[in-house]
Amino acid sequence: MARVAVCAFVLSIISSSLPVCGGVAQAQQAQQRAPTTGGPVGNLPDREALNSGTVTVITAPIGGPMSVMGSDMAAVLDEGENLRVLPILGKGSAQNLVDIIMLKNIDMGFVATDALEYVKTEYNIPDIAQRVRYVAQLFHNDVHIVARREIRSLQDLNGKRVFAERSIGLPAAQTIFRRLGIRADIDSQTDPTGGLQKLIDGQGDAWIASVSKDAPIIKGIRNDGGRLHLLDIPYDRALQDIYLPSSFSSEEYPNLVPPGPKVDTVAAPTVLMVYNWPEQSERYRRTARFVNALFDKIQVLQSPPRHPKWRDTVLSAPVQGLIRFKAAQEWIDGASRVQSPGQDGTPAEFRKFLDDRKAQARMSPNEAAKLYSDFLKWQRTKEPR
Repeated sequence: MARVAVCAFVLSIISSSLPVCGGVAQAQQAQQRAPTTGGPVGNLPDREALNSGTVTVITAPIGGPMSVMGSDMAAVLDEGENLRVLPILGKGSAQNLVDIIMLKNIDMGFVATDALEYVKTEYNIPDIAQRVRYVAQLFHNDVHIVARREIRSLQDLNGKRVFAERSIGLPAAQTIFRRLGIRADIDSQTDPTGGLQKLIDGQGDAWIASVSKDAPIIKGIRNDGGRLHLLDIPYDRALQDIYLPSSFSSEEYPNLVPPGPKVDTVAAPTVLMVYNWPEQSERYRRTARFVNALFDKIQVLQSPPRHPKWRDTVLSAPVQGLIRFKAAQEWIDGASRVQSPGQDGTPAEFRKFLDDRKAQARMSPNEAAKLYSDFLKWQRTKEPR
């Protein structure tokens, strides 16, 4: 019995010590795995210098110009530890704008300007224009409405089922429909590819996307028998404070536009938008360094092999309703570019430009679109280099 008692006592000591030993071993292993929070790490660059020289740009899903242009910036503007651009794939203009305002690690991003009205209304943010700044107007997103053959005008969409996914179509759909008094049944939950397929399968009446021309998803539509077409969007006065005139041709979309007259549409400027950082903050200084590099190297970005949409960028063109990021405005002012009054490329100025000429000649939307295109080309020849 005594031997049994001794053995039991010894076993109790051993068993009670096991968790302690195990805990010590686990603590030692955790300590070995713990990342170093201060001081140099081998031959890696200095942590603070690396972070202070890095900016993030939120783009859009792969397949459009935004993701490629983000990659272009990462390649062309790279200056090692002094400046590094990290492109991030986003969901589209509306979510990009929300992310710029709310996410801590997002410095700037690509945003089509009609997303401002959508986010302002959807999230009840009356001062949204004070929360962000724009760096430059980059290119335009054209509003595409692919509709059944029976739908001949926007008014025909009253009461009809329309697919307009939040990332690429809903801001344009809500803005245009609300301003033109159209009440459609909008499905914003189905993803863009799924919505387009449902339209093709006869489960809806139209599909809307605000994307750049020659969009692969639209060019790839098999339109056997001409069941679908691109719907006209008139350059109505109710839209002219946000949109500019544009058009589609059969050369651009032979599957949806028959040879002959072009299809009228509208386009929203896409801008590089940044959070309204306080001027004395590190994030402001970091973003200002990026802006100077972007503007200094814009000619490189506008040359092959970079995305051709860079050639639509007009650095000096202001954006109506928004304030330019101060460092960007200072760069433009420093370039000593003299610009004639009324030639700044905003929707309001261009509308006045058109009104002045319509008093002398009635221009069709196609003629207005061509005139605006020529106007932008002229502006680009005047850009500071």
